[in-house]
Amino acid sequence: MDQHRIMIIAAVVITVLVFAALVWLFMRKRRSRQLRERFGPEYDRVVRSEGDVRRGEGVLEWRAKRRENINIRSLSPSARSDFANRWTNIQSQFVDDPKGTVSRADGLVNEVMQARGYPMGNFEQRAADISVDHPIVVENYRAAHDIALRHSRGQASTEDLRKAMVYYRSLFDELLSDTSVAQRKEA
Repeated sequence: MDQHRIMIIAAVVITVLVFAALVWLFMRKRRSRQLRERFGPEYDRVVRSEGDVRRGEGVLEWRAKRRENINIRSLSPSARSDFANRWTNIQSQFVDDPKGTVSRADGLVNEVMQARGYPMGNFEQRAADISVDHPIVVENYRAAHDIALRHSRGQASTEDLRKAMVYYRSLFDELLSDTSVAQRKEA
């Protein structure tokens, strides 16, 4: 009888452990799916750069938690209009001054980010903060920044500068629109 009872207890313990492992696997897959949906291509970039799915997902979760503590504000209609007019003015100067235009575009994007409430630390932190709300265009922001850095070393062509303007414009438009990916999914 004692041996029979031990077998039953062992079977129950094994069943509970298997069930717990299945729940853990399900939760982990669900977490991965949610992060992949929220961060889009940024998910793959971070996981690749971290070299490990768990570390990459930890980085993305840390970003999301950090972002929760940042008060992102909407722009007033007048501020939005002012920024849009300034962008149009900057963009119209590209043919005559492509190098200066890219620098001014970068500065204007930073101004809009600051006006919206994003912390203005180093570039990597700004890109990480932006990636939570704008994961699709953050890669454009990185590409534009890279071109601007190459430009400062004299290594960017006019075509590269044109691409930088296109990249900056995509982020600029997202920042002006006041809608993040999460807000668009809710609509």
